[in-house]
Amino acid sequence: MKSNTHYQEDEDVLIADDTTGLDDPAQLIVYNDDHNTFDWVIICMMEVCGHSFEQGEQLSLIIHFKGKATVKTAPIEKLKPMKDALVDRGLSAVIEGVKQEY
Repeated sequence: MKSNTHYQEDEDVLIADDTTGLDDPAQLIVYNDDHNTFDWVIICMMEVCGHSFEQGEQLSLIIHFKGKATVKTAPIEKLKPMKDALVDRGLSAVIEGVKQEY
């Protein structure tokens, strides 16, 4: 059986973890536009997101036909530099949080 002191320490850690949100997954979403070519979007997917040519090609088609696509899921701190790089390259990209139910 745990002592009250040890239990309180565990509880404090859990509360701190629940309120930070830094490790919560988020989605990097790229939207379709009329300015960027398929080739450019594929290159951006490869260079910025680390996707293979095939993945970049598939994502460019999804973006074109569906209007948007989630191109990466990761913690926000990892997605932010990718989003900034995509925007700097002329793509329309945003980060959206993913809510999880436990």
